[in-house]
Formats: sequence, structure tokens, C-alpha cells
Amino acid sequence: MLVLPDRDAADEVAEDLSARRPSLGDLDVVRDALAGEDDAEDAQWLVVVEPPETGWTADLLAELDALAVEYHGWREEG
Repeated sequence: MLVLPDRDAADEVAEDLSARRPSLGDLDVVRDALAGEDDAEDAQWLVVVEPPETGWTADLLAELDALAVEYHGWREEG
């Protein structure tokens, strides 16, 4: 899962990643409100990435990390 600061970044990452890695299938973009926060400004956006049939590779994880950082986010497992 990639955690990004806003919806636009999440949508761009999902589109970019889908184009680069069609084997990942459809990527879901979901809003994740921070615990105890009701303000939409305090939300993070997630791009949910399921592992490919061949499993995670070091190259794919490095690509996900680099893409997340490019958009001021990060990758989390699970």
C-alpha cells in the first residue's frame, strides 16, 4: 500500500503504476482519515497494491518506494 498526502497524488500514482505494471491489475484509491480527525484536510490517500501472482520482487518494491517518495509519500506493508 502506498500512502500519499492528497487525492491528486494518489490518482496520479495509481495511473502511472497501472501503465508501468499492468500485471498489478486494478489499483484502488481510498481515503484514510487519521485517527480522531474529522477534517478532510487531515486525510491521507492510499493506493492499494496487491502482490502480483509471481510475488513481490526487490525491483518492484524499490519501484514502489521510489514512486511513493516522488509524490511525497511512502510505502507500508499490509
